[in-house]
Amino acid sequence: MLKSRGVDVIFGIPGVHNQEMYRGIEEAGITHVLARHEQGAGFMADGYARASGKPGVAYVITGPGLCNIMTPMGQAYSDSVPVLVISSCLDETAARRGQLHQMLDQEGAARTVCDWSYEARTAGAAYQLIDRALAEFAGTRPRTKHIQVPIRALEAEAEPAPAAPAPEMARAAPEAAVALVADALRAAEKPLIILGGGAVAGADAWAELARRIGAASFTTYAGTGIIPKSDRLAYGSYLARPDSPSVIGEADLVLAVGTELSENDLWRVLLGHQGRLIRVDIDPEQLNSMPGTDDGVLCDAAALAEGVLAEDLTAVNSWSAKDVAATRARWEAETDAERPGIVPLARALEAVLPDDTMIYSDMTQFAYVSKEVWTMPRPGHWHHPCGFGTLGYAMPAAIGGCMARKGLPTMAIAGDYGFQYTLQELGAAVELGLPLPIILWDNGKLKEIEDSMVRAQIAPNAVIAHNPDFCALARAYGAHAEAPGSIEELQSAVLGAFKADKPTLIYVTPETA
Repeated sequence: MLKSRGVDVIFGIPGVHNQEMYRGIEEAGITHVLARHEQGAGFMADGYARASGKPGVAYVITGPGLCNIMTPMGQAYSDSVPVLVISSCLDETAARRGQLHQMLDQEGAARTVCDWSYEARTAGAAYQLIDRALAEFAGTRPRTKHIQVPIRALEAEAEPAPAAPAPEMARAAPEAAVALVADALRAAEKPLIILGGGAVAGADAWAELARRIGAASFTTYAGTGIIPKSDRLAYGSYLARPDSPSVIGEADLVLAVGTELSENDLWRVLLGHQGRLIRVDIDPEQLNSMPGTDDGVLCDAAALAEGVLAEDLTAVNSWSAKDVAATRARWEAETDAERPGIVPLARALEAVLPDDTMIYSDMTQFAYVSKEVWTMPRPGHWHHPCGFGTLGYAMPAAIGGCMARKGLPTMAIAGDYGFQYTLQELGAAVELGLPLPIILWDNGKLKEIEDSMVRAQIAPNAVIAHNPDFCALARAYGAHAEAPGSIEELQSAVLGAFKADKPTLIYVTPETA
């Protein structure tokens, strides 16, 4: 059934409770990627989904397997990633205790970190829930789903799955939504557009619209790359700069598209707008989540952009490209001063990476700096665990990305501490022969936490841990390892890693710059 619905890769770990899910998997023509931990399997499914645009599917066992994947489930939920987790479950838990992998309420536990979690007690119910999940991924805001199937049902004979339902028709933007946004843009003298991850599918149209009307723009971290470097009115991904409200306050119209304007986007409560605010989103919950919202447009962002582009709109000339450039330069200098030594390394990598490189980053200072200063040449090509903020995301997610984009460059960025959450997935990357460069930023401590403690006037403690010899560890797994001593050597190591026969750990320290 999964194969007939377009699933070609499943990430997971077999166990005695879910082994029946593996019967016939090769005959169906599905590739299974063996993770070393269910957390890794979940992040791989997440990375695959972000890279391919198709749902990422993971198989796990009852109890601890489901618990281990709940962190990736929460990450995919918060970042609107279509991940389907299918687990086994015990046949009965009320009258009998002490069973292997038993939980008090496995279905309910999963529900805390996903859109919905249901038990399919028959084959027919499993088929129906899978089709429901896939339809909702395609038609609404995509978020994690969980289906559990009792062991006895997995072991039973079953009728074949029904034929795949007809694909959903492409949605057009409502005429009223197009008219509202177009009229607002006509009336604006100084429009500003903020583009989030929900606008990636309509990136070309939004970039053209911003250029045509002379609007300034910001992108969230998830939206980076939507507006090209050549746009001289683009403020980039500096939305969270403390004084960005002064820029936003200059606009008489702010159009926020496909973004939650969440804490992770702004690092403040209020956006800072003084003019009219129009929110565009596929999720109705988001339309009134920001105080001071004047209009909420429940609409597909790509369809709306195409509709508005067809309208007769006149360009304004209220924003100064010179002022935008000066503000961006000042914000980059602030970023460099806050976390010294990273900007030169980020700029060096930005200069040599192929335009179609897809990047997966972890919760590390290297990524925090890079996500602000680095302008991606293509949208939807930098993936970061923004919402849930999980450690250990980058490498397994990049493995999933490699599986979705075979032959195309993929890179991971991790910190010395977070890397150790899922370092065992190096084994999976070696096993698969993936040409994956893994930038490991080692500043010898939990530097972001240390800095936060100092700002809070707390004597830093528990921020320094003994690290292994990372290069030796990588080689022990069978991976390549490099420790470049200069920026030029770093650039060479990364480009060489894209051509290697297996992953390459590239060890970078503050001394590298």
